[in-house]
Amino acid sequence: MFHFNPQTVKKLQRFRQIKRGYYSFLALAGLLVLLIFGELLVNSRALIVSFEGELYFPTYAAFHPGTDFGLDYSYETNYRELKHQFASQGGDNWVLMPLVPYNPYENHAPGGIFTPLPPSTEMQHYLGTDTTSRDILARLFYGTRIALLFSLVFMASVYLIGISIGCAMGYFGGVFDLVFQRIIEIWSNIPFLYMVIIVFSVIPGSVSLPLRIAILLIVMVLFSWTGMTYYMRTETYKEKSRDYIAAARIIGASNSRIIFRHIMPNILSTLVTFMPFTIVGAISSITALDFLGFGLPVPTSSLGELLKQGTANLRTAPWIVISAFSTLVALLTLVTFIGEAIRESFDPKIFSIYQ
Repeated sequence: MFHFNPQTVKKLQRFRQIKRGYYSFLALAGLLVLLIFGELLVNSRALIVSFEGELYFPTYAAFHPGTDFGLDYSYETNYRELKHQFASQGGDNWVLMPLVPYNPYENHAPGGIFTPLPPSTEMQHYLGTDTTSRDILARLFYGTRIALLFSLVFMASVYLIGISIGCAMGYFGGVFDLVFQRIIEIWSNIPFLYMVIIVFSVIPGSVSLPLRIAILLIVMVLFSWTGMTYYMRTETYKEKSRDYIAAARIIGASNSRIIFRHIMPNILSTLVTFMPFTIVGAISSITALDFLGFGLPVPTSSLGELLKQGTANLRTAPWIVISAFSTLVALLTLVTFIGEAIRESFDPKIFSIYQ
């Protein structure tokens, strides 16, 4: 069994007592679970197809051509039309569709013209469609998932680099500390936005979508780790001067043991406190880059791309910007509330007294 330190348990109990942050955490955790299994809720593929006494589960399987269900085409089955066809024919064949039967890349234009459609429960476009007739709710759903997963990987990468270099600077000091301070000062003066523009202007269009997303993540991490480094350097420098570190050195503890078993647990509050705000910064940055056209590659679902569409069609299709802006505000508000609660519950200046 995994056991927390008694002090950590007290901090977690204080976090639970801060209702706004605690309920925001539960809401965000529930949202993450829904997003992980998003294909079961928002998808153009059927959950279950019953055809001639046999059950099919297309959601997480390879695509089924229309000929598998008695249709006259060999490309992937249109399960919405298949559902209507089975219903009109009667019999034992049936199709179970997700709550939102559209995928984020599908152009659904009943009139044959790609144009924004207002919210409609009849066509199951609950938030309407965008300028190319793609379902807004589907794009918001998957765009939110991409933003959260991107920000979590971004946070882990920034923490890995920032903690490693910052702890080394604060613990070893001397020439090592001075050299890295100068390197960080020089690196921090390189303009981030210009580098993103330059990098994505030279990447050929034939590069795969996952690789382009990975390149964007790497560029953002490379220009974001310096802030965490300064915090870790300061905390490590402060902790290494305390008596318990001197006692550990006297009894022969190695540098790695002192850093990982003594210093790191005592600067946990700094690490945990900045996590939500790092996520907020990552979501805001990727949304801003998408809005400017230098973020996630087309046609990836993103909040920034929907905001860009919404502002360009504010009068003719206001539901686009309303949906995207409301989703972004709600997401950032939840993470901010969690961050404030964590900062309050883990703040050593409020709940700890040094003798």
